[in-house]
Amino acid sequence: MADGVAVPAALDGLAVAGVAAVPASATVPAGVTTPDSLDLYRTMRFIRRFEERAIDLVRAGEIFSGIHPCIGQEAVAAGACAALDPDDIVLSSHRGHGHLLAKGSDPGRVMAEMAGRVTGIDKGRGGSFHPSDFTSGVYNATGTVGHGAGIAAGIAWAAAKAGEPKVVLSFFGDGAVTQGALLEGFNLAGLWQLPVVYICENNRYATTLPVETAVAGTITGRGEAFGIPSSVVDGQDVEVVHAAVAEAVARARSGGGPSLLEMRTYRYHGHHTFEMLVRLRYREQAEIDAWKERDPLDIQAARVDAAARERVDAEVERELDEVVRFAVDSPRPDPADAMDHYYADGFRPRPGVSL
Repeated sequence: MADGVAVPAALDGLAVAGVAAVPASATVPAGVTTPDSLDLYRTMRFIRRFEERAIDLVRAGEIFSGIHPCIGQEAVAAGACAALDPDDIVLSSHRGHGHLLAKGSDPGRVMAEMAGRVTGIDKGRGGSFHPSDFTSGVYNATGTVGHGAGIAAGIAWAAAKAGEPKVVLSFFGDGAVTQGALLEGFNLAGLWQLPVVYICENNRYATTLPVETAVAGTITGRGEAFGIPSSVVDGQDVEVVHAAVAEAVARARSGGGPSLLEMRTYRYHGHHTFEMLVRLRYREQAEIDAWKERDPLDIQAARVDAAARERVDAEVERELDEVVRFAVDSPRPDPADAMDHYYADGFRPRPGVSL
């Protein structure tokens, strides 16, 4: 990333489909290591092609549960996770494949998980919807929308009590901001000044419901009500995303408490791959095309050398060939083991508590 990150004075490109242009003010804090522009491009390219290959596997019947694609939203995952240390924690959403890959999960095991194979990061039990990967610090992807915000507050509280310098990053969609559990999490994070960065990926639709018909007030107003610094960010520009998250992470790590960042972004595909079958129509093609004019990969591709970009594209394709081969060649679980891992083990009663 070049010195002096270019943060637009106004996000004119977001002034489509009823989304007002908003100012952005984030800058990379002094002393914070910034990722290379080509590395950010590679992460986004990998996430996009990974999901496109996953959709191919859905069509081929290898992933029979379907997936929630994040194609179009890659800049948020790549820019945000690049601002984290390896020991930092991520709470994901059910549109979370990009979060896992950007945080460092093994892509072969992520694809195997989506395909329900025993080599998956959760032994094929979590699938696309509920993956977790403790080895990379992705603790959970809740199926109950918005509840990850409360879990994030709990993890951040535990880390603070233990004196650990961890920051917890909680992703959720615009459909989560009317959930009570999310607001309870905001309250505790603000009250106890917990090291949490809340990131709302506002892709404008909660399944098929437009955000302007579902959300009273503003998304950032939810954070401001609890004394949490809140701002809107251009979620199509990975370097702007990184600058905003790096600033929030630095504040959290230094004891400055939580932040809320509303990332304005857009998903190109449906809420779920089932939409390919039922052919839902709730968006105008002109709206989709308008957002694609600010495609996050195109924005970042313009900042890197063309020859280097072509080399990266070829590397990504070769790696994904191996990822897909590993996933589809891995064995499926034995039905006789269906009840394994159903309950946690290793728990012990607290002192003074008898069972």
